[in-house]
Amino acid sequence: MILVNTDYISGKEIGMLGLVKGSTIQTKNVGHDITQSFKTLVGGELKAYNDMMNDARALATKRMVQEAEALGADAVVNVRYATSSVMAGAAEVMAYGTAVKFV
Repeated sequence: MILVNTDYISGKEIGMLGLVKGSTIQTKNVGHDITQSFKTLVGGELKAYNDMMNDARALATKRMVQEAEALGADAVVNVRYATSSVMAGAAEVMAYGTAVKFV
C-alpha cells in the first residue's frame, strides 16, 4: 500500500474510491501521568507521551490502510493526521486520506 501526502502519485493514473480513516484514543496509566507531571516542573521531553502518540499514529494509520484495502485500493493519497485531547492524559489520533486505485 502506497501512502502519500500529495494528491497524486508520480507516474500513476489514479481513480478515486473514497475517504478512508482510522482512529484510536490512547492514554497512559496513572503512574506515567504522575511521573510526567513532575517533568513539567523542570522541562524537557515527555518521553512516555511521545511514545504514546507515536504508537497511536501507527495504529490509526494501520486502521486507515485496512479500510483502504477493504475497498480494493492500491494507495491512499492526501494522507493527513488530526489529534485532539479527549480528557487529561488521553488523546485521539485520526489518520485520513483518499483511497485510490491505479487505472
